[in-house]
Amino acid sequence: MDKETGGAVAPAIQKQKAFDLKKNTMLIALIGLMVVFQALIIAGGKGNFFDPSNITNLIGQNSYVVILAVGMLICILTSGSIDLSVGSGVCMISAIAGVLIVNNHVNIYVSIIICLLIGIGMGALQGYFIAYVRIPAFIVTLAGMLTFRGIGYVILGGYTISPFPEEFTRIFNGFLPSSGADSATLTTVSMAVAAAVCILLIATQAMTRVRKQRKGYPVEPLAAQVIKLALIVAVILALFWLFSQNKGIPVVLVTLAIVIFVYQWYTSKTVAGRHLYAMGGNEKAAIFSGVNTNKVMFLAYTNMGFLVAVASLVCIARFNSAAPSAGNMYELDAIGACFIGGASAYGGVGTVGGSVIGAVFMGVLNNGMSILGVDANWQRAVKGIVLLIAVLVDISAQKNRVGSKGGFLGGLFKSKKNDAAL
Repeated sequence: MDKETGGAVAPAIQKQKAFDLKKNTMLIALIGLMVVFQALIIAGGKGNFFDPSNITNLIGQNSYVVILAVGMLICILTSGSIDLSVGSGVCMISAIAGVLIVNNHVNIYVSIIICLLIGIGMGALQGYFIAYVRIPAFIVTLAGMLTFRGIGYVILGGYTISPFPEEFTRIFNGFLPSSGADSATLTTVSMAVAAAVCILLIATQAMTRVRKQRKGYPVEPLAAQVIKLALIVAVILALFWLFSQNKGIPVVLVTLAIVIFVYQWYTSKTVAGRHLYAMGGNEKAAIFSGVNTNKVMFLAYTNMGFLVAVASLVCIARFNSAAPSAGNMYELDAIGACFIGGASAYGGVGTVGGSVIGAVFMGVLNNGMSILGVDANWQRAVKGIVLLIAVLVDISAQKNRVGSKGGFLGGLFKSKKNDAAL
């Protein structure tokens, strides 16, 4: 209200910070990690981290992590719970796909639908026990991890099924334009797609800015937004130019783009998506607000099963085989990507974009250390340390949100001091 006239005052258009360091910490860390690896690889005479074939390989190697991380984020948002069964689910669905497509020559598209339905059923079964029977997610998914892996072993009989038809591998592991295209065609198609993506991005950002201004929401300074968009456009153009220098645009990148866009829209623009955050923030308050938390939890794990099936199809297309070792430790990669990308172990905090950045961070870490010849055991140790640091940062942020001074370490020292006083 205006103090002088007593009338309502129209909301003033506020401005956001030009660059929010806290929200972009992991993005900065990712860029820094890539620069460090590039320097180390060149210095060691190991080649070039930004070689077109390596960038394409990096996307293919980590496509399953991105898909599983998006599904895992949905589960984590509900209550901080995780799904330990995703790797075993990949093994089981890969085995089923191998038997259907390779052994029994079932139509490829029918087989894909069957695999997706089995994945949904697998997730729904676990979701029922978690949401309605109220068995802790850790126990249910641990049982699923053992059961699905066992079923996968039984179906495969200890053997690897391969090769898959070329038509199937092209669906998930092909390139655009099709293989055999000349250099000029690769460049033309890749850069045309890049230009279309950039135009769509700029138009979307411009419309979002105008809409926010009309409603009086905070907006970035125009100059800062233009600079940020220019940098993003430059990265997109450079990435697609690298694709044009190799085999073209990986089809799996299109799959990833669809998954990321759909789930980013779902979590940020829909009522059902906001229910995930409401439940993770305070389940009792969400119930009192009319949110059916049982249904939210059930759908989260059902969705996880669907994305496990998608990741399975991507994996067997990449490796051109269904093996008993398929999906080994995939759950840890997905969980690590979510927490590194900013998801909270307590639930209610996290974004699809953050999980994708976390997955890419894990992929760059794996790829860079492999090129440098770092021992596989040390690679596991480094990933474990990075994950622990990410969780410590999350705990520190949680303590700061509830008013504890000094973050994680400050909370420890404060607790000891209070105990001594008692």
